[in-house]
Amino acid sequence: MKILHGIGVSRGVAIAPAVVLGKRAFRVPARFVNVKAVDSAIERLETAVDAVCAEIAESERMAAKQLGEKYSTIFHAHQQMLRDPKLLEEMKQLIREKCYAPEYAASQVFRRYIKVFQNLGTAYLAERAMDLEDLERRLVRQLLGKQRLDLSHFTQDVVVLANDLTPGETADLDRQHVKGFATEAGGPTSHTAILAGALEIPAVVGIGPFLNDVQAGETVIVDGTQGVVIVAPDEPTLERYRMRSRQLAMLRQRRRQLRTRPAVTRDGVRIRLKANIEFPDEIDHCLEHGAEGVGLFRTEFLYLRDEQEPTEEEHFEAYRRVVEAFGDKPVTIRTLDLGADKVSQRIRERERPPANPALGLRSLRLSLKYLDLFKTQLRAILRVARLGNVQVMFPLVTTVQEFRQARLVLNEVAEDLSHDGIDHDRKIPIGMMVEVPAAAIMAERFAREAGFFSIGTNDLIQYTLAADRGDKEVAHLYRAGEPAVMRLLRMTTAAARKHGIPVAVCGQMASQLPFVPVLIGMGVRELSVPPQVIPELKDLIGKLDTRECANLSKAIARFESGNTVEQHLVRVVRSCMENDLEEA
Repeated sequence: MKILHGIGVSRGVAIAPAVVLGKRAFRVPARFVNVKAVDSAIERLETAVDAVCAEIAESERMAAKQLGEKYSTIFHAHQQMLRDPKLLEEMKQLIREKCYAPEYAASQVFRRYIKVFQNLGTAYLAERAMDLEDLERRLVRQLLGKQRLDLSHFTQDVVVLANDLTPGETADLDRQHVKGFATEAGGPTSHTAILAGALEIPAVVGIGPFLNDVQAGETVIVDGTQGVVIVAPDEPTLERYRMRSRQLAMLRQRRRQLRTRPAVTRDGVRIRLKANIEFPDEIDHCLEHGAEGVGLFRTEFLYLRDEQEPTEEEHFEAYRRVVEAFGDKPVTIRTLDLGADKVSQRIRERERPPANPALGLRSLRLSLKYLDLFKTQLRAILRVARLGNVQVMFPLVTTVQEFRQARLVLNEVAEDLSHDGIDHDRKIPIGMMVEVPAAAIMAERFAREAGFFSIGTNDLIQYTLAADRGDKEVAHLYRAGEPAVMRLLRMTTAAARKHGIPVAVCGQMASQLPFVPVLIGMGVRELSVPPQVIPELKDLIGKLDTRECANLSKAIARFESGNTVEQHLVRVVRSCMENDLEEA
């Protein structure tokens, strides 16, 4: 029996024989064409591009039909990348000037861009390189006349094991027979991980090399909740997971009945459970799972659709759909949280690529530098605020002066709207993300000026521990339970409580069961999570007592290691959930 550890990106348990795909990268050798055949080679490249775009369009159509528009946009973006005139011209230029065969030219150009993305310094951008690898595979396969890998038709239940799966391959998985998958590469924010969650297929990624040690047909367990893969399990382990799989099915059925009920602790304290969303199309998903509003409406999708910056009306229409759908329930809109390299051609031409994107010109810093872009978004937010219960939130705030400057810009926008006679609501709550140690340390000062806090635990942990969870070399250092992280959380929640402002948690910690009791014990009364997690949290919260949670928070303050903290919290939640499951 082999026990492997990775990153769980889609919860649940799968048990089935393994299908081992291995590494399938196309590395074509140097191939050339006769100078007289250059025109026909370029024509062959253009024909292949058209064929791949048609293939991607079909993936987009199927994703929209099965999963919703949110997930089909992944493939729309792939088409735009492949049709990019600069990319195509670089391939054609290699054919014209160096007589490269089209498949060799395509591989050379894609490899160069993939390497750039992988070396940009952040896990998010490195994972976008996987989208380019998907396009490379599709295009080279088309040029070489190779058949596309078919993962859509199996005759029996299987677990797919691979070096990595592209978004296209993931979307094509046979949902009836593919019970789970595990990959050597990949990270938590990849499009493959996002699609796995949407498909509700248990998945673990980022395991590292293991395929050579697995035989096709061996029984494999994929535990997407714990991030564990077990190859050739012994009989006691197999029986334990079979029982857990049955319990999971019963638990999901029971939790469906909790969707419309409020989250209330045993001692009667109400905990607000809101949704994190990226696209307006997620509205139905949120309401179906009982979300009490939107705690984090990411707006980056507006900037990633094409080369043009979104207009005020495009902002307004996207926000209006969500605000009107939620009626009097609060919707918190976060302003742009991207780096300069991801926004528009206009800005990219003016900014040098950052040496370290995580520490460069991004988020609120970018908005404050490009005020026309910032004001366009703020005008739309103030306009849509009159249609519902809207809050605005600034990301990556590091200094009080920065927060004041952003608030001043918002006031200027309100004055402009008043001058133009445009309906708006200038009295909306103004909050901030607490996601860097500087903001947590100065939380008491910020609490005198901000209308609310929302703690972004993902970045807070990364910046506090100087560890990127997507980097396998240091991922073991990324621990939410580290005492330094816990101390910053206590400082932030204590400051909010002292000055009477709401404090929410919208990072991944909010959806991890072991941390829910300690967050409640610190005084957090609002959690913003992926919609599908809400019934699970309601189930747990109904078993908690806030006084016991407060005592738990005090107890772990004495611990000296993150591992000790996390093990203790897991034991507490397992005991609390009694016979439900070892889901923590």
